[in-house]
Amino acid sequence: MIETVILDIGGMSCTSCAARVEKALGQLEGVSAAHVNFATQKAHLELDKSVKADRLIKTVKDLGYEAALYGSETRDGSDRARKEKNRLIAAWAITGPLMIKMLAEMIFGFFLLGREVAFYIDLLLAFPVIFIIGFPVIRETFRSLFTLSFGMDSLIGLGTLAAFATGILKAFGSGIESFAVVGAMIMSINYIGNYLKESATGKASQAIRQLMELGARNAHLLKGDGSYQDVPVDSLGKGHLVLVKPGEKIPLDGVITQGQTSVDESLATGESVPVDKKPGDRVIGATVNRQGAVTVRIDKVGKETFLAQIIQMVEEAQNSKVPIQAFADRVTARFVPAVLIISLITFLFWFFFPHIGRTILETFAPFIPWIDPSRTAVSAALYAAIASLVIACPCALGLATPTALMVGMGLGAKNGILIRNGEALQTTGAVDTVIFDKTGTITYGRPAVLAVTISGDKEEFLSLLGSAEKLSEHPLAEAVADYALRQKAAFVESEDFEAFSGKGIAARLKGKKILAGSLAFLKEAGIDTSTYHEEIIRHQDQGHTLVFMAVDGVCAGFAALADEIKPDSRAAVDALRNMGVKTIMLTGDNRRAAETIAREAGIDEVRAELLPEDKVEALKREQEKGLRVAMVGDGINDAPALKQADVGIAIGTGTDIAMETADITLVSGNLFGVVRAIRLSRATYKKIRGNLFWAFFYNLLAVPLAVTGLLHPVVAETAMALSSINVVGNSLRLRKLSL
Repeated sequence: MIETVILDIGGMSCTSCAARVEKALGQLEGVSAAHVNFATQKAHLELDKSVKADRLIKTVKDLGYEAALYGSETRDGSDRARKEKNRLIAAWAITGPLMIKMLAEMIFGFFLLGREVAFYIDLLLAFPVIFIIGFPVIRETFRSLFTLSFGMDSLIGLGTLAAFATGILKAFGSGIESFAVVGAMIMSINYIGNYLKESATGKASQAIRQLMELGARNAHLLKGDGSYQDVPVDSLGKGHLVLVKPGEKIPLDGVITQGQTSVDESLATGESVPVDKKPGDRVIGATVNRQGAVTVRIDKVGKETFLAQIIQMVEEAQNSKVPIQAFADRVTARFVPAVLIISLITFLFWFFFPHIGRTILETFAPFIPWIDPSRTAVSAALYAAIASLVIACPCALGLATPTALMVGMGLGAKNGILIRNGEALQTTGAVDTVIFDKTGTITYGRPAVLAVTISGDKEEFLSLLGSAEKLSEHPLAEAVADYALRQKAAFVESEDFEAFSGKGIAARLKGKKILAGSLAFLKEAGIDTSTYHEEIIRHQDQGHTLVFMAVDGVCAGFAALADEIKPDSRAAVDALRNMGVKTIMLTGDNRRAAETIAREAGIDEVRAELLPEDKVEALKREQEKGLRVAMVGDGINDAPALKQADVGIAIGTGTDIAMETADITLVSGNLFGVVRAIRLSRATYKKIRGNLFWAFFYNLLAVPLAVTGLLHPVVAETAMALSSINVVGNSLRLRKLSL
């Protein structure tokens, strides 16, 4: 039996670390799939139930990282940011004065206690910054040397060790220039970058924490005597009755058993308008009761609740990968070894060909203040090699995709757009054709009275027709009765009632014999309907269903019904057209009704009278034309087409099987969610491409400068940290996107 296990991973400093953990976990017997996300600091594993959690945790810890089962320990971004902040403060408490002293010596030639004493002060104070405060980095560096598996900390560690080693060598009389203070500054700037990245990635992942914090803490549990007791929500079980007062959060998912109200469901649907609720209506935990007090019977707890399922879906989606990330991962995996080789070649070049390097330095010395052409061959070689090590860290490349993905998924969840995985998010933006099911998707999926055609008094007509039809359980009869009720018709009690399956009903009201039903039913009873011939033809041409009523053998008129189009359907289709997206409607309904609905919604093409397998074939034909197709549906019969589509989008008000098959679920059922999903996908993918461009561009520009000795190691480390912060900051700007 395969199950999914999530581990919290601590101590990863870059995507190379994540790749190392992922490889080790994936090689364990019984683990069928492993994915480690650096940005979220989590490992998602698919494994056999025989694999013990202790074994997984030990494997991670053997690599030098922390691990715990998800939820067993708190390891959020704020904790990691707090640790990095403490290291940052400690490091700069020492490095700050050192840097001021170094600048005074470089610019003014001022040595407070003489050159010799100043040198030993530098060496003494640099030691705790690099080896005590920076111990996690140094530990990772030595581990990397033993395993020949290098990450970001390896590059920083090697750079600072090499810099500090110059001070040790000088202390033993080597005569080379000391870069010990530079090593301390590199480590301290690294912690600035780490702290800012942890803070920013914490913001990127805050959608999950915000969702977790939305739930109610306590509930009013009703007792048998009608009183209530305040209890923690966690203590509630299925079947419990709770009282929810106006302004309070509904504790868990359930059904209203008593009272009427309106509920703010914006956390689930993204829609700000409260929804009216009455007995028998479902309510979602953590939504807000706006008006009357209601009694709710709890029927879902724990992981079954809507909020818990959203949190799980968003987490899984944030930890997935978009296809473009595979390219970035391949580059990143080869980047660190390449940097080490480049750094070694740089050292050898400056050591064996110092005259060529000196020519370069003399050319640029008048323009760049830190260039010193008088350095010895060894000093110049170490200077350029250290800069090459710290400038080319692939951290920005590793953060480019997951941070944008995390923000995009969180923004989608806030707007009622639940995206199953990163691939769906990327593909949605490329969609150029959207295919809609009709019933329950473009329309409400239930009949509604559009008009009545009568020869007498409308109030009397609706009173008799509504009174008769309210006794029937047929959907058409229910629609007619609801319409009459909304028109404030006065219902009367029936003296007699009989239903004729598939035809209509007969009743006696106010002493009058009433027949209500289809045209064929009235004709079978010998009732003349020719008076309404032209109106009948007009409505039939529009695909409307007609319900006739005869009073004492005379046709009194009819009601025209049709599946009512959702008010947002037209706006959504128009918005898609403006985005350059073609729209098609597929339905099993008759052609006349389908064409009427398509015309009202503004759909480009319509194909009617289709079976579920016909819909799949129609979808395949569009794909064969080279089109990227999204399918939007809500029913069981839509599931095959949702699966076939490049992107399957399920209406959240539909069936569970449709939502399980789909790549995206629109919680509210509002069709404008399709437009928002495409906008979100395009914006997120644009951010990812922008992040990758700047990460690559930065390295392509900076590495040659470092190799040629034109980049100070401290400037190199600062630039590296800023590049990662820029990538995360660019992703965070996605949160301001208006969908």
